[in-house]
Amino acid sequence: MPRLGGIEAGGSKFVCAAGSGPQDAEIVEFPTTTPRETIARVAEFFASQEPVEAIGIASFGPIDPNPQSATFGYITSTPKRGWRDFNFAGAVTDALAVPVAFDTDVNAAALAESRWGAARGLRNFIYVTVGTGVGGGALVDGRLLHGRLHPEMGHILIPHDRARDPFAGNCPYHGDCLEGLAAGPAIQARWGAAGHLLPDGHEAWDMEADYLAHGIVNWTSILSPQRIVLGGGVMQREELFPKLRVRVTDLLNGYLAVPDMVPPLLGSRAGVLGAIALAAGAPLGG
Repeated sequence: MPRLGGIEAGGSKFVCAAGSGPQDAEIVEFPTTTPRETIARVAEFFASQEPVEAIGIASFGPIDPNPQSATFGYITSTPKRGWRDFNFAGAVTDALAVPVAFDTDVNAAALAESRWGAARGLRNFIYVTVGTGVGGGALVDGRLLHGRLHPEMGHILIPHDRARDPFAGNCPYHGDCLEGLAAGPAIQARWGAAGHLLPDGHEAWDMEADYLAHGIVNWTSILSPQRIVLGGGVMQREELFPKLRVRVTDLLNGYLAVPDMVPPLLGSRAGVLGAIALAAGAPLGG
């Protein structure tokens, strides 16, 4: 197996890996700072490793993943200070002089779960992360889904009962889209504490399940996935999965089959392992 590199770029941390897959990947992580400082840390890591043949980048977004575009490899309209309109793929290519593949962090995680994890053998599934933001990647007929750019599953609009939940939402673009109501920062802003500090049985988790269930019903109606893999820090709260199954069943009301909803098998490594799979140009869907 070729030795490949992976970069998972997040708003708060970068994860870099070198290897061929889960069995041998050497992984390091460090905080996301300025582009210049962070790319220097990336170059330092790969200089300390045996040479890699290619590098995959799994990036926070929005990004431009279209190889035919003049801004291919750029992070575009992100609110992350200093990273807006940054030529990410170009900077990595210049620093490391190897071929670079580029996609969203959630598309890469979907690719990893397809190859090594909870979606092996499936040709149609969705990977969703619920953490600092809400994002989704989809495998459709064995191929990662792209369009003009890439899906933004966290920015769909869902019902918001302001009598029950007067929180206005905190998405800087849309206010009370799904991400603005259900991501980790929204939980903290609404309840005054991070999700991991809230106890089991707190009313936050019924509300969270309700918002995510509306997202799942919309994604299911449009993409008809065989399975939905739900990762990210918020989904580590185990009580969310049974609550989601009940609420999704209620909302679908017998019209469609309830999709299988499972946690990722690769856990927090899904993104960076997906970046290695991007670098490999691996066939999808098992």
